Amino acid sequence: MVARLVIAAPASGSGKTTVATGLMAAFTSAGLTVSPHKAGPDYIDPGYHALATGRPGRNLDAYLCGTELIAPLFAHGAAGCDLAVVEGVMGLYDGAAGAGELASTAQIAKLLRAPVVLVVDASSQSRSVAALVHGFASWDPQVRIGGVILNKVASDRHEEMLREALEESGVPVLGVLRRIQRAATPSRHLGLVPVAERRADALASVDAMAELVREGCDLEALLGLARSAPSLGAEPWEAGAASGLTTSAPPVVAVAGGPAFTFSYAEHPELLTAAGADVVTFDPLRDEQLPDGTSGLVIGGGFPEVYAPELSANEALRKAVAGLASSGAPIAAECAGLLYLARSLDGAPMCGVLDAEARMSERLTLGYREAVAVSDSALAAAGTRLNGHEFHRTVVEPAAGPAPAWGMHRPERRVEGFVQQGVHASYLHTHWASQPGMALRFVERCTR
Repeated sequence: MVARLVIAAPASGSGKTTVATGLMAAFTSAGLTVSPHKAGPDYIDPGYHALATGRPGRNLDAYLCGTELIAPLFAHGAAGCDLAVVEGVMGLYDGAAGAGELASTAQIAKLLRAPVVLVVDASSQSRSVAALVHGFASWDPQVRIGGVILNKVASDRHEEMLREALEESGVPVLGVLRRIQRAATPSRHLGLVPVAERRADALASVDAMAELVREGCDLEALLGLARSAPSLGAEPWEAGAASGLTTSAPPVVAVAGGPAFTFSYAEHPELLTAAGADVVTFDPLRDEQLPDGTSGLVIGGGFPEVYAPELSANEALRKAVAGLASSGAPIAAECAGLLYLARSLDGAPMCGVLDAEARMSERLTLGYREAVAVSDSALAAAGTRLNGHEFHRTVVEPAAGPAPAWGMHRPERRVEGFVQQGVHASYLHTHWASQPGMALRFVERCTR
């Protein structure tokens, strides 16, 4: 059994990331082995979690993976740990649009049988905080709110009023954080700036979060609450069992990394390795050639628009990627990878694998998607159905090639992406744990 807490809030912007990351770092520095998790599809917060704990940040998304995989994926990530901290997404009861509690923090807490700590932005209220907390605590009897952390408290008098009000709610105050900026982290159009782009400053931010939490929170009470979680009774997810294949001569699968390509789920390289691949990470900003012996290429999400001039200047690598694509080798590209394979991005030449142009847009495209594979590809057979997620402020024209990658069913019907030779390129982010056959299919194509 792993002690565990879910860090939630009434709404986005209440301070979940500061509290969750600070707790992870504070407990890690106290000698505990902490497993970091993030509810929802977000790629950026897990980077800060990994920095705080020294372990991979892992996502728990019931929409992408299905409710049946949440506890096994959690058990897989938390195996051998003293404590697991799960940062929630949006407001506690907010989930996929039009789907009830699906993919909400509340649903994750119930699936994990974990107590919830509610982080409340108290900056513009006093006695009303009790009504707010009472409402959240009583809304769903299956969600156990074990305590409150008050954030952005202005003064000792303000704290006193808040504590007096909450005495009537029956929910204990486990921490009080004051209005200060030392733990602030810079943001951009898709959220926080990823750790890979500001590692030294990110370390300082995580240290500041840890100190803020140590000063303002009752760590002993929080650990006691985490240890009150009952046995989960779930068998850990295993990448090897999901794939079920090893190869005698592992093909090299190159995975793009570095500051421009930071979006990846921790289970993807595990699935590729379990399927028999030799996974090698490279940095398209720095490396002028693909790893030796590359048989397949995975280019995930990130911020290529920020680094378009540098990516374009690395002409040797762009030519190497184009050459790999023309050979028919499997290439899986998501979002940022799609932009990198286009002819150009904001006018800067890219790899030219796809007959498409990419540019920044004023419009943010964000949300869950139901999708079906339109064309046979290195990732999926035509007709494969799965759930995915879009998260970008760019446009690719045309949006789809002669052989589209996906047909979207919700929230709108459209085709999207490109399948040509071994290339599968799309805006859609997918979690391969929900479809382990995708990694297996990809590695099998690499061995041909």
